[in-house]
Amino acid sequence: MGNTIRTLVAFIPADRCQNYVVGDLREMPLDRMVDLSGSQLRRLPVVVCSFRGLVKLYLSDNHLSSLPPELGQLQSLQILALDFNNFRALPQVVCTLKQLCILYLGNNKLCDLPRELSLLQNLRTLWVEANYLTRLPDVVCELNLLRTLHAGSNALRLLPGQLWRLRELRTIWLSGNLLTDFPPVLLHMPFLEVIDVDWNSIRCFPSLAHLSGLKLVIYDHNPCRNAPKVAKGVRRVGRWSEETPEPDPRKARRYALAEEDSQEAQLPALPPPLLPTTS
Repeated sequence: MGNTIRTLVAFIPADRCQNYVVGDLREMPLDRMVDLSGSQLRRLPVVVCSFRGLVKLYLSDNHLSSLPPELGQLQSLQILALDFNNFRALPQVVCTLKQLCILYLGNNKLCDLPRELSLLQNLRTLWVEANYLTRLPDVVCELNLLRTLHAGSNALRLLPGQLWRLRELRTIWLSGNLLTDFPPVLLHMPFLEVIDVDWNSIRCFPSLAHLSGLKLVIYDHNPCRNAPKVAKGVRRVGRWSEETPEPDPRKARRYALAEEDSQEAQLPALPPPLLPTTS
């Protein structure tokens, strides 16, 4: 009965009802993490924004389409998960959280990203998969520390030519887009380690043998006439790559993500939380 009431109340956007949904959350957890994923939220309870030392905030799988301006008080936030919501535009307040390292925006209704995203100069990982992007916004090219970009399952036909400026980028996921040619800019990014162009419409692949940092390329499910040439030791997943030890794209992605998961563990060290003083 309690869960049924909580579900019904979640559909009422009033602050009092939304505070009821999050239960007894009245003070910042000792681990400085709040996870409200799957809570049926339609509005972020402002009480969460009072936890100024918060480092991780997970709001995945809700019904959010906006965020309160009070979110800007969370200037220690490093991980913010907004995936599986109803955002048609990224709230400007997110761009004020300058300590963010990881931002999850997948499975929303985003058609673009704001210019102010460039303010997030500590961002290492950006997930924008499964949105309505017809082009990769130019502002992404200004995220100088970006290491991982997930932009699969959109409607991308090309990539911006300035993407090569992202010298720290190591992994780019472009599966499930509308690419008809291998993005030329990627040929000028020898520091890339993982390239995923699975499920596109690429008919001919150029040689990738000169990409000295490349470890894995996934090109399966393209109407291609050739396999991309790669340097010795590089894993390939796709047609005519019988020598590849990982023929299953899902296994190959798990291999790549296992290395990527270490990023969260390498977030900047945090000082101990401040304890309230007594007079």
